[in-house]
Amino acid sequence: MTTPSPNAETYKVVINHEEQYSIWPSYRENAPGWNDEGFSGPKDACLAHIKSVWTDMRPLSLRKHMAAAASTELNN
Repeated sequence: MTTPSPNAETYKVVINHEEQYSIWPSYRENAPGWNDEGFSGPKDACLAHIKSVWTDMRPLSLRKHMAAAASTELNN
């Protein structure tokens, strides 16, 4: 398999179990723990997509913990 030129490289947006985003070269297998998010294209387009969808940078586990704590406070 030939590695494409970095100038013509297509990327894909990937997401992990904590709903954190990254980009990955489309011709490479995802790193362990990362899944395709569904968007691909030039690097700038992928980064713009991430900027538009990743509005809360906190990991999913922290968001869940904070929501549970807030719910407990409301019920007391």
